[in-house]
Amino acid sequence: MLGRLAIAGAVAAVMALGPHTALAQGTGPLVFAAASLKNALDNANAAFVAGGGAKATVTYAASSALAKQIEAGAPADVFISADEDWMDYLAGKGLVQPATRRDLLGNDLVLVAPADAKTSIEIKPGFALDQALDAAQKGGRLAVGDPAAVPAGKYAKAALQKLGAWDKVQDRLAPAENVRAALALVARGEAPFGIVYKTDAVAEPGVRIVATFPADSHAPILYPIALAKEATNAQAGAFLDFLAGPKARPLFEAQGFTVLSAK
Repeated sequence: MLGRLAIAGAVAAVMALGPHTALAQGTGPLVFAAASLKNALDNANAAFVAGGGAKATVTYAASSALAKQIEAGAPADVFISADEDWMDYLAGKGLVQPATRRDLLGNDLVLVAPADAKTSIEIKPGFALDQALDAAQKGGRLAVGDPAAVPAGKYAKAALQKLGAWDKVQDRLAPAENVRAALALVARGEAPFGIVYKTDAVAEPGVRIVATFPADSHAPILYPIALAKEATNAQAGAFLDFLAGPKARPLFEAQGFTVLSAK
């Protein structure tokens, strides 16, 4: 998980190499991917290499931060967003190749607590999340991705609004720069509850899933993938096809994702 400064530094280093360095050195594509994909995508990257491909260099962060880096000129070959909005943002600026875009994965939204917490909450219209925060930790805050930009936070806000719980917790958020950062706040016990993707909760032994948000409480959680307009790496297309193909499917499913694109 990279902070904003680390992301900027990594991107600056890549840009300094020049657009054709990856080809000259025979390395794999540069991939910008949503932070929630880390476990599954690391495994898929290893499988791609085992099958004869060149290892991709992957930068993980909030989709919003990555999209802004691409807009600023970062030479990404592949972009995988945790929602349609940030892919649409780049598409609207002509920064992805439309013919390569597809919905790759789906996910669920869950409420998590520290692994040793005994709290039980039923997520339903009007559920008293604010009271649960106080019961678990006086003045406790709800860890979420920043609702102003981070996809997981935007889904969380939409779900809480739909269920009538937003007004009572909107001033009690612990907004994080990406969903993995929100997850870490709960795992460390710094927040009594958090709203994250199911796949993140499954990957973190420091938390437990308290409840799953109804699918109709928020827009479908989709992960679109596309080649960047200025993709130069010779294996970028092959890597995208591999991720969308049958060999990567079980790797994503093992982490709790729903695979939407598998040829």
